[in-house]
Amino acid sequence: MDLHELSIQQAHELLSSRKVSSEELTRAYLERIRRLDPQIKSYVTVSEELALKQAKEADQRIKTGEGLTPLTGIPYSAKDSISTRGINTTCSSKILENYKPFYDATAIKKLNSSNSVLLGKNNMDEFGMGSSTENSGFFTTRNPWNFDYVPGGSSGGSAAAVAAGLTPFSLGEDTGGSVRMPASFCGVTGLKTTYGRVSRYGLIPLVSSFDTIGPMARSVYDVALVLETIAGHDAKDSTSRLEPVENYSEILKTTENLRGLRIGIPKEYFVEGLDSAVDFSVRDAIKHIESLGAEVIEVSLPHTQYAIPVYYLILFAEASSNLAKYDGIRFGLSERSVESLMDVYLKTRETGFGAETKRRIMLGTFALSAGYYDAYYLKAQKVRTLIRQDFQKAFETCDALITPVAPATAFRIGEKITNPLDMYLSDVFVVAVNLAGIPALSVPCGISNGLPIGMQIMGPHLSEETLLRIGHLYQSQTDWHTKHPPL
Repeated sequence: MDLHELSIQQAHELLSSRKVSSEELTRAYLERIRRLDPQIKSYVTVSEELALKQAKEADQRIKTGEGLTPLTGIPYSAKDSISTRGINTTCSSKILENYKPFYDATAIKKLNSSNSVLLGKNNMDEFGMGSSTENSGFFTTRNPWNFDYVPGGSSGGSAAAVAAGLTPFSLGEDTGGSVRMPASFCGVTGLKTTYGRVSRYGLIPLVSSFDTIGPMARSVYDVALVLETIAGHDAKDSTSRLEPVENYSEILKTTENLRGLRIGIPKEYFVEGLDSAVDFSVRDAIKHIESLGAEVIEVSLPHTQYAIPVYYLILFAEASSNLAKYDGIRFGLSERSVESLMDVYLKTRETGFGAETKRRIMLGTFALSAGYYDAYYLKAQKVRTLIRQDFQKAFETCDALITPVAPATAFRIGEKITNPLDMYLSDVFVVAVNLAGIPALSVPCGISNGLPIGMQIMGPHLSEETLLRIGHLYQSQTDWHTKHPPL
């Protein structure tokens, strides 16, 4: 087995027994990135110098044997909206093209304390605005399974890197499916965490009330190892949860069946327009889960039809507010070869932002403007409460819900980029989770025409343990997560 094919657990065993060094493992990934990423374009920045330095430090820690963790010496990558000290953090936008943070995000800091090794930063839709990674300010990332197709978005670079064996795991960020959608399209495992389970400190915000950092890896077990490292309360983030972090990986080792669990199947997610191959694969996965002892029942989430308009209205409004700071005065790009201060503002934003970002800023500013706030933004927040209540009611009778991640497999590059509404509708099965703030796991469950299919497992707040148990036992019975793109 090549080094890039190792799971985190396998790599940890080789590292701790000193059969392989972290430097060897890191160099293997860096060489693979040099060879394959010019075609895939999953990385915006490769931090080779830092990676080799961190790998040598990890080897010293392994040599002494003190304070080893499952992630010591393990390479990883991160979405380019997660701050990394001294390493470019651009949000794949020209307005932040040369921005180097002076601090690490809390999630990165926790990985540093484990002596993990940062390989680099992954491409994304600009400021997370997109579902395909075609809205990057630099270049389009390609799906490793077929270079003519998108990897999903906005964490498309992270998913593509994991799928292509260019990193063992990556930190993504999920605002409205931005971890789950690319995980599904690229055939990897991705977790959208409970809002506040992982600190948002150091995450450049898109929608502050939706954003969550979550891990992407090849298996549920690997995701569990990363989650138990990065989760937990952070005094620097007032929205982070106070509850202690469970030892998820140990729980998975002792899980033998799903007896006693009730799984709900929302009828609103299995409707006309759902691709037949996706429908078949997800229903087949549900049968596997049922055979593991779970009871399956039908449930209803009646306000699902409003999720897309509610999500995008709130997203546009909060994004327009969050992006107001990029004015050419304080940091980032500044177009100062103009006549007036107003021209600095206008020229900087015109030059620095891409078309989709400008569209969302304008729509959000409109939704928040006098005379329209009550009609749009306030009404959207009220319907958001109804969507949350739908989930609360469903979880009174079941422990988790299972749905498709997307209505179809990955679409072709260029197929939806000129039709924003069509692009927005591709998020129809994922955005309600962010409106409710609950966790959701994307697990590979099939392949159609050479492209992966994902199953989504959703649960109530702080139910990551339950979701991981379901996903892990499903993966112990199937091999979809072991499939690799034909690179």
